[in-house]
Amino acid sequence: MPLYIAVIREDAGHFNVSFPDVPGLVTAGDNLDDAIEEAIEALEAAGEEWTNPDGSTGLKPPRSFDELQRDPAFIATAEGATLVEIEWPVADND
Repeated sequence: MPLYIAVIREDAGHFNVSFPDVPGLVTAGDNLDDAIEEAIEALEAAGEEWTNPDGSTGLKPPRSFDELQRDPAFIATAEGATLVEIEWPVADND
């Protein structure tokens, strides 16, 4: 299953989350664990109704971590952040 990288950054006591391969998808949490849970939920919701800038629908395949590491924009965004891999489709642990 594809793995999307969530970039989590602490800012003024909140943990902001963005996804380099899903531009515009952002969320946040009050602590790191909450931010990860919110990231999972945001990715799940986006996968059901996401519209890309080109008008296509659905999440585009994520880049591998190696590909991301060659992207200067990702390197700048990821510096000092916590990176978390989130599997899509989200695995049901129930």
